[in-house]
Amino acid sequence: MGVALITPFNEDGSVDYDALVRLVEYQVQNGTDFLCVLGTTAETPTLTVEEKKKIKNIVIERVNGRVPILLGISSNCTQTVVDTLRNDDFTGVDAVLVAVPYYNKPSQEGIYQHYKAIAEASKLPVVLYNVPGRTGVNMTASTTLRLARDFDNIVAIKEASGDITQMDDIIKNKPENFDVISGDDGITFPLITLGAVGVISVIGNAFPREFSRMTRLALAGDYANALTIHHKFTELFKLLFVDGNPAGVKAMLNMMGMIKNRLRLPLVPTRITTFEEMRRILEELKVKL
Repeated sequence: MGVALITPFNEDGSVDYDALVRLVEYQVQNGTDFLCVLGTTAETPTLTVEEKKKIKNIVIERVNGRVPILLGISSNCTQTVVDTLRNDDFTGVDAVLVAVPYYNKPSQEGIYQHYKAIAEASKLPVVLYNVPGRTGVNMTASTTLRLARDFDNIVAIKEASGDITQMDDIIKNKPENFDVISGDDGITFPLITLGAVGVISVIGNAFPREFSRMTRLALAGDYANALTIHHKFTELFKLLFVDGNPAGVKAMLNMMGMIKNRLRLPLVPTRITTFEEMRRILEELKVKL
C-alpha cells in the first residue's frame, strides 16, 4: 500500500510543513509501503514551484530511505515533463508518477508518444497514471500494454479508470515485469483478487495500519480476513469522495487532530453534513478496529 500524501495547510493558506513532517512519520511508523508525493491528493496544481520543491525535499529528508518515494511530475505539456526529468535533482526519488495528459485530450497515439518521450528522457522507473475522470481521456488497455512492452523503465500503471474489464485485460496480457496498481481505494480488494499488486491510497493517509493490513492479507490470498476489513471501510469510501478529493480525507485527518481542515481554492472543505456523517462512522470504526 502506497499513500497519496496530502498537503496540509495553515489557517492563512500557507503550507504547514510541521504537520507534513508529522504525517510522513505517521505513515512510515504505521505500515505504509511507499509514499506517493505531489500527486492529485496533494492539491499539486495549486502549489508553487518553490513549495513543490520544498515538499519534495522535506519528505525525502524525513523518510531517509525507510520507504520508497514515488514522485508525481505530471503535465499536459510533454516537453515540460522531459525537461523536469533532465534538469531536476531526483536523489532520494525511486520512481516517477506521470498522469495521462489532461485538458488537451490527445489521441491514443498522442498518449503513447507522450510516454515514449518521457521514458527516453530518464532511466528512472515510470509509473503511468490513467484517471479519465480528471484528464478527460481514457488510456486504453492496448495503449498501456504497448507502452509496457516497448519500454523497460515503464514499470507499472496506477489504474483509476473505474473499468474493471479494462484493468483485467491489462493484468491478463501484461509483461511479467509490469505491475497494475489500484488508483481507487474502493476497488482495491477485488482488483487484487484479479492480479493487481496493491494500491496508491487516499484513505491510507488516515488509516495506514488498517488499510495496509487489508492489502497484505489480500495479496497473501487471505481473502476472508481482507474482505472483513474492506467492508468496514465501504461507507467511508463513499463519503471520502462525495465532496471531492482531498476534501474528505482532510476532514477525517482534522477530526483525528492531525491537520487543519484547509484546502486551496478552487477546492473547499466538505459540507457540514458530510463532516458529521464521517465523524459518526469514525466513532464506530474506533470500536471495530
